[in-house]
Amino acid sequence: MKGNEALAEAAVRVGCRFYAGYPITPQTEIIEYLSWRMPEVGGTVYQAESELSGINMIIGAAAAGGRVLTTSSGPGFSLYQEGISLLAAYDFPAIIIDVMRVGSGPGDIRQGQGDYWQITRGGGNGDYRTFVLAPNSVQESVDLIKHGYEIAEKWRCPVIIASDATIGQTMEPVVLPEFEEHDPKKHDSWRVRGNPTLEGKDQHLLANVFMAMDWVDNGSYFEYYLDKCKKMEEAEQMWESYMVEDADIVLVAYGCSSRIARETVELAREEGLKLGLIRPITLWPFPNKAFEEAKAAKAFCTVEINILGQMVDDVRLAIHDRVPVDTVGDFWGVPDPDRIIAKAKELLGL
Repeated sequence: MKGNEALAEAAVRVGCRFYAGYPITPQTEIIEYLSWRMPEVGGTVYQAESELSGINMIIGAAAAGGRVLTTSSGPGFSLYQEGISLLAAYDFPAIIIDVMRVGSGPGDIRQGQGDYWQITRGGGNGDYRTFVLAPNSVQESVDLIKHGYEIAEKWRCPVIIASDATIGQTMEPVVLPEFEEHDPKKHDSWRVRGNPTLEGKDQHLLANVFMAMDWVDNGSYFEYYLDKCKKMEEAEQMWESYMVEDADIVLVAYGCSSRIARETVELAREEGLKLGLIRPITLWPFPNKAFEEAKAAKAFCTVEINILGQMVDDVRLAIHDRVPVDTVGDFWGVPDPDRIIAKAKELLGL
């Protein structure tokens, strides 16, 4: 299946019954696929008039306890930020897929990884964190949909799946999850069901959010949210390591870039260069624990499809700045192995 269509089918199979969004390349296949697939299982698809409307529809459906989904890319994802901030403030679970493309502003439809800072730091206002999952294949995209809903409901938070145009448009064999239904009633302890003691629109007011003054005045929201983020950071780090233990240079890459990085490790080893790879699967929480395995590393190098090496700061924090961290990037093409190996040799002084 094509990556975008596999994401859509996986969401349906794990109980998603509400989608709202707006078409934008390179993720339009998701809304196209769901437009006919979702009604087959009794679900609803809204092509909203804008991304702003779409994300706010998601907030309402999430408030009712449903498994909900929205998707976008680049410029459209930027318009989601106020809504994502609100999802985090309300403690509502939802999945937002960002099929990343290149460039600031309108950008271009080719693959990119320039949304890293936005998705890992939270592009909206206020103090909040979003859980971020970064698949590097169609199969992992499918697997992380189910995991994403489990995480969103466990911690009651928005989850971003950071895909990219390459993965979204790639055709690969895939094993889909078993079909399951999601019962919103299992969230009766928090979901909004309406207040029968009120009339009209007042029945559906959201009154149980952190802005209630008793939460703010006594500091309990501060303590609650700080504790929640610390627990998430400790419990939910995910990564893959490859030939790290004896590596002189450790590459750090996610998404489609990690596939080239892994090939580079193998090519470099054939030349006698000891390269390894750490592939973050969670971009937040960043997998700091993974770097404990890389004790022999003399330097780290991120491999990214962006200009500025947006992941470099997170690697520096993970290793406490004990060795140099550099980057090999590209604006809209994946860096090729020769460039990565040349950078590794430079870092080793060869």
